[in-house]
Amino acid sequence: MRVIQRCTILVTVAMAGLATVAAPAAAASAPGPLRAPTSCIRVSATIHVGRSPVGVAANRKTNTVYVANGGSKTVAVISGRTNTVTATISVGRSPGGVAVNRKTNTVYVTNGIDHTVSVISGRTNTVTATIPVGSFPRGVAVDPKTNTVYVTNDVDDTV
Repeated sequence: MRVIQRCTILVTVAMAGLATVAAPAAAASAPGPLRAPTSCIRVSATIHVGRSPVGVAANRKTNTVYVANGGSKTVAVISGRTNTVTATISVGRSPGGVAVNRKTNTVYVTNGIDHTVSVISGRTNTVTATIPVGSFPRGVAVDPKTNTVYVTNDVDDTV
């Protein structure tokens, strides 16, 4: 019987002038806890983005990664092919949660202090809309099949 070994690859996102924070770029889906041999885990790149990177999401269709930089009110756009920042987009105050609809190539970013969600075109890397939501939005998820966006509002205890 042949055993297939799955690896976890980490891409680190570095804050300007501060320590590096690691975030899983890909993880094997398996029942129970994920047990990857440490010899198989490696850092493939360290990419410098804005201050206090918080949320990250990837569009596997375009091989693009989006990082919400809570301390600099921006979203860094990273090419997964070259591991370089290709654009920096200004959004609201305290961006955190990030979700991508790969079918529409649209990115959604929660702006906690502004109580809004920034809608970003993945094609043009521009904010196309700012939507008011509940008090201090944090998490965001999108259903690409129905193009429905779900936002958790921390202070309101609502979605």
